[in-house]
Amino acid sequence: MFVITGGQVVSSSGATPADVLIEGEKIVALVSPGSDVSVRAQESAERVVDALGCYVLPGGVDSHVHLQLEMTPEATSSDTFATGTAAAAWGGTTTVVDFAGQLSGMHVRDAVETRHSEADGQCAIDYAFHLAMGQVDDESLREMSAVMDEGITSFKYFMAYPGAWYSDDGQLISAMYRAADLGAMVMMHAENGLAIDVLRARAVAAGKTDPVWHGRTRPARLEAEAVHRAAALASVAEAPLYIVHLSSAEALEQVSIARRSGQNIFAETCPQYLYLSIEEHLDQPGISGRRHICSPPLRPSDGQSSLWAGLRNDDLAVVATDHCPFCDNEKLLGEDFTGVPNGLGSIEHRMDLIHQGVVAGELSLARWVETCSTTPARMFGMYPRKGVLAPGSDADVVIYDPTVGHTLGAASHHMQIDNSAWEGVEVTGQVRSVLCRGSFVIDERTFVGRPGHGRFVQRDRSELLI
Repeated sequence: MFVITGGQVVSSSGATPADVLIEGEKIVALVSPGSDVSVRAQESAERVVDALGCYVLPGGVDSHVHLQLEMTPEATSSDTFATGTAAAAWGGTTTVVDFAGQLSGMHVRDAVETRHSEADGQCAIDYAFHLAMGQVDDESLREMSAVMDEGITSFKYFMAYPGAWYSDDGQLISAMYRAADLGAMVMMHAENGLAIDVLRARAVAAGKTDPVWHGRTRPARLEAEAVHRAAALASVAEAPLYIVHLSSAEALEQVSIARRSGQNIFAETCPQYLYLSIEEHLDQPGISGRRHICSPPLRPSDGQSSLWAGLRNDDLAVVATDHCPFCDNEKLLGEDFTGVPNGLGSIEHRMDLIHQGVVAGELSLARWVETCSTTPARMFGMYPRKGVLAPGSDADVVIYDPTVGHTLGAASHHMQIDNSAWEGVEVTGQVRSVLCRGSFVIDERTFVGRPGHGRFVQRDRSELLI
């Protein structure tokens, strides 16, 4: 048995002093410090971990990551399942949800089996999959049922990227009807891809090729329009809808309107949209700007306060990373912004960055844990195995020192990437130790995990569906 003593256990309902008793892979009890039960447990424990002055948190759940994703033949996201899950653990995340990607012309079964073969035996922490569908037809819609039976209970569709992932409105509503019948969660990349392609072509033709034009040709209005349209389609199909990587106040307003009407719609945002901006980070020449190309793009900083408010009032339910890092040699691909692979590296920094919201008074401690752990576990069918410290739950535990200051950057992070979108950002709070299913992955700031400890999580249907 392990006993974690002396810390403040933080849950989605608040913080309280408690000792955590762990047997094997499970939490067996939370008990009062100094109680007879705690004293007896410590006397017989294999190890007693002193968490005095620290928060004791449920392991983070990052429900949107892209590890070793081949974006083009020349560009594959630089973190493998091994390196990316290790980096996630360094940042206090103990479960990630990646994607099995079914491109046009590919069978759903082949997409799932390929992704399993890439992840199996490689992960330091637990992992699960969504299915990203780039071909919506009768065959793929039928195959959704078998995928559900295997614990993949959420399906992502794209209103962007014509010629690759894009689905038209007819395909989207067909998928939504099918998801509603199955009790599955519909995830949506909401940008008007057809219009964006016109804007991109016009910019290049006019010689506007610097990185900032990646943002200017993907305006927030076209994200908001796509959210509105996706919500309308989901309302007709009576399907749940989860908007991924929402980036703008305009798009958030459409989520808010739909939620106030009683629609079963949810949204996530990412750290980059809360802290980074088009004017400070994307509007730079050359590699400096290219490092900050992601989709949706960084937005003006004056919209960030609306996103923080959305996190407080639950119109934004989850903070995920959309982790999809590329090294500089890949970010230099292409003659202009249209050839740069999209994505940033954040899997290691999410818990620290959102803790800065607590430090700044934007979020409560409880809301920090709720958006980064408890709600994603509930949203994607992993609660109460994940996302909570409770008897019977997996012993995914983070000991977090809220007083340690440190600086983010390429020299100190553990992601397999030679640059950092967060270079020089100073944060307060740092992970001290991490357990995944009762085994230490990070022990007093030392990595002691191993590839293969992480297991595939067969997910249930979302707990939040109505």
